[in-house]
Amino acid sequence: MKTILIPVVCSLCVLWSGTVQAQTDTSPLLLSVSEGSSGGLDHAQAFIKYQGLVDVISRAMKAKVSLMFTREFEQLEDGMRTGRFDFVMARPSDYPARGMRDYGYSYISSAKPDGQCFIIVPKDSPLKVLADIKGKRIAMPDKVSYLSRFCAAELKSKGIALEKENVRFLREQGAVGFYLDSKLADVGGIASYSKLAAKWEKDGNRVLYKSVAQPYFPLVASKKIRPEQLQAIQAELLALSASDPGRETLKRMGIEGFDTASEARLRELLKWLNL
Repeated sequence: MKTILIPVVCSLCVLWSGTVQAQTDTSPLLLSVSEGSSGGLDHAQAFIKYQGLVDVISRAMKAKVSLMFTREFEQLEDGMRTGRFDFVMARPSDYPARGMRDYGYSYISSAKPDGQCFIIVPKDSPLKVLADIKGKRIAMPDKVSYLSRFCAAELKSKGIALEKENVRFLREQGAVGFYLDSKLADVGGIASYSKLAAKWEKDGNRVLYKSVAQPYFPLVASKKIRPEQLQAIQAELLALSASDPGRETLKRMGIEGFDTASEARLRELLKWLNL
């Protein structure tokens, strides 16, 4: 009896092992998208907004890709640290940059246009040039936020140390506009890609200064994605702007296109931010 059962049991073990392996091999790849603290989408809205990107990566990889909309920065970093996320597209840009520096992720692209720090003032402000902001009341987003670090690095390069200025750090970027409108601050710092930036000049106000441009909304891939697969994804992303469906995908995502040549600048970003 034992002689008969042993081969049968071993055969079942092999079949079960093969089934588990097959399930693992066909598991969807996971794309994590984060819009940071300013992202107000729910998961259904995120699915609509980024389904075109999911389709692009799926087509290039010849594999199923699932989307995970990630709001918490801790969850985003943990997903990169553990390698759970096969792909990450995130703003603020320092998270994909950390993925490359610390967790072995590879660069794929960033979004167009690049991001900048805008130093803004109300329409009736007497300030004319960047140096005029010294000694004034400055409104900035949260002190540990990417944008505040971005603006601080740029201003430092121009001889203005925020730690020596009268700065009010606010929880949300939108509050910077409120502080200026309410005369609670004289000057503010915001992101070029923010909702406030899109309407600030339209409302008759002024952008006093625009910083150096840095990579925006980078897309990176975990170490398990092979170089030829990275290249296939890049080719698909670059082709989007050449077709009506592709342009519609870009429009839904709120970007103009993809840049596949900003790897060196993204790798230097953390040094520039002193992170």
